[in-house]
Amino acid sequence: MGDPLLPGAIGGAGATTGGAVDRPPSPARLSHTSEKHPKVTLSELNMLRRHRELCDVVLNVGGRKIFAHRVILSACSPYFRAMFTGELEESRQTEVTIRDIDENAMELLIDFCYTAHIIVEESNVQTLLPAACLLQLVEIQDICCEFLKRQLDPTNCLGIRAFADTHSCRELLRIADKFTQHNFQEVMESEEFLLLPVGQLVDIICSDELNVRSEEQVFNAVMSWLKYNVADRRQHLAQVLQHVRLPLLSPKFLVGTVGSDLLVRSDEACRDLVDEAKNYLLLPQERPLMQGPRTRPRKPTRRGEVLFAVGGWCSGDAIASVERFDPQTNDWKMVAPMSKRRCGVGVAVLNDLLYAVGGHDGQSYLNSIERYDPQTNQWSCDVAPTTSCRTSVGVAVLDGFLYAVGGQDGVQCLNHVERYDPKENKWSKVAPMTTRRLGVAVAVLGGYLYAIGGSDGQCPLNTVERYDPRQWCAVNPMSTRRKHLGCAVFNNYIYAVGGRDDCMELSSAERYNPHTNTWSPIVAMTSRRSGVGLAVVNGQLYAVGGFDGSAYLKTIEVYDPETNQWRLCGCMNYRRLGGGVGVMRAPQTENYMWIRKDSVV
Repeated sequence: MGDPLLPGAIGGAGATTGGAVDRPPSPARLSHTSEKHPKVTLSELNMLRRHRELCDVVLNVGGRKIFAHRVILSACSPYFRAMFTGELEESRQTEVTIRDIDENAMELLIDFCYTAHIIVEESNVQTLLPAACLLQLVEIQDICCEFLKRQLDPTNCLGIRAFADTHSCRELLRIADKFTQHNFQEVMESEEFLLLPVGQLVDIICSDELNVRSEEQVFNAVMSWLKYNVADRRQHLAQVLQHVRLPLLSPKFLVGTVGSDLLVRSDEACRDLVDEAKNYLLLPQERPLMQGPRTRPRKPTRRGEVLFAVGGWCSGDAIASVERFDPQTNDWKMVAPMSKRRCGVGVAVLNDLLYAVGGHDGQSYLNSIERYDPQTNQWSCDVAPTTSCRTSVGVAVLDGFLYAVGGQDGVQCLNHVERYDPKENKWSKVAPMTTRRLGVAVAVLGGYLYAIGGSDGQCPLNTVERYDPRQWCAVNPMSTRRKHLGCAVFNNYIYAVGGRDDCMELSSAERYNPHTNTWSPIVAMTSRRSGVGLAVVNGQLYAVGGFDGSAYLKTIEVYDPETNQWRLCGCMNYRRLGGGVGVMRAPQTENYMWIRKDSVV
């Protein structure tokens, strides 16, 4: 008879005895991990500590004696492990004095080692975090930092930032920095801001991410800080002022407020900074040579992009009017008009300036160019003209150069391509397109310049070619012939919308995938639009104005790629056919002398 304790003796698989019901075989082993054991063990160890049983070390912290077990402390803290297992004198002592640590914080941390529980609160976090750092209790450091993140407020973020920096809490320092930048307009009003050391002030105001309505706020903040303790701080004015982006101030504020301040005027280095800003504002043609940290716009979270609609044809004549659309307010405002009427104008943005290239003024074909500065709300005509007169021209920016593509000069349709160097204020011809194109759309994607559709002077085109920039080569054509179409790059596709084919204005739209070299249709716009402007503003695609076959349009519509739908979203002040569109970051100042909105045309 077999041993009844062995598995085989209990009945093999499927065995039955005396009519017993079949059952699965008994397991050969039973694994068990107790969830209660760690808790019970910790609880019992803590009980031993409280009764001072088997304790082998006493920590003298401040005026307090804390009894403990070396093995527990060493298991929880690398600091104690090094102390008790190394060659230090403390490894042989039964009483150890620990200095430079708060006794209440130490008791809380020792309790945590035995209970896995701790309460972090406003009254203890400032002593608990340094103590946790000393004992290298990373989990408690993280909990303290998480608590402080939740406490961030414009009145205390600078103190928390300094605290994080002192204790090398990098993640908390990063969060506090972001909070300070995002809420700078409130932070600059706090007493903590006025008490900042100069180094920390510079760290904050030099950030590209500083969230301000205008650079004037940064200057005012710096002067408030300075005047809080002029005697000690005036020596630092130039050091701090070099991080205020004076070239981005309005001319009125720069001259009337900054330049006339007695502290600024009495410091030679500060006067040099003001002169640099004046030159930047007064000599826009020199700006490409003057770029640097002080001319770089900040990227505040509350400041987005705006759309400019430039010139066009309205009510039987070319127009010079220009207006600006802010998607956040859904509002169109008139800005300074161009010096010339321009229909069929090419528009692009280069170095934060808006260029209007060529066009037709109602009588003549133009080769002149104007440049708009949104900071001053002024147009300048000191840009070199193109070598040929051009209307219905395509314009785009590639690698810091402005390209003028195709168009017509009154005699013929053009395949000429010219490139403008803003540093030299000079145009030069580059390789011509393989096809003559007027009413051509131009886009830049993946380092290539694309010329899309247009007309060869006889009929509309669906062909597309791209420049690399050495030569032009054909890519796959659109599905529809289109002249005077709108195009823009959106989510790494080139979108082509509207225009006119052989017989009518179009509402249809399609997009180009450069990776597959294919065009595919998207949903049609709500209106037929020839001479339409297309632009991406704050991540949304807008179609602006145009001609529907019977009327000039002042409506705009926006495309939603998720629903594949267009929806109307407001009207311009002027109806526009063949106007140009350009997108810029919202100006840092709103010191415009806005033109009054007269009768809507």
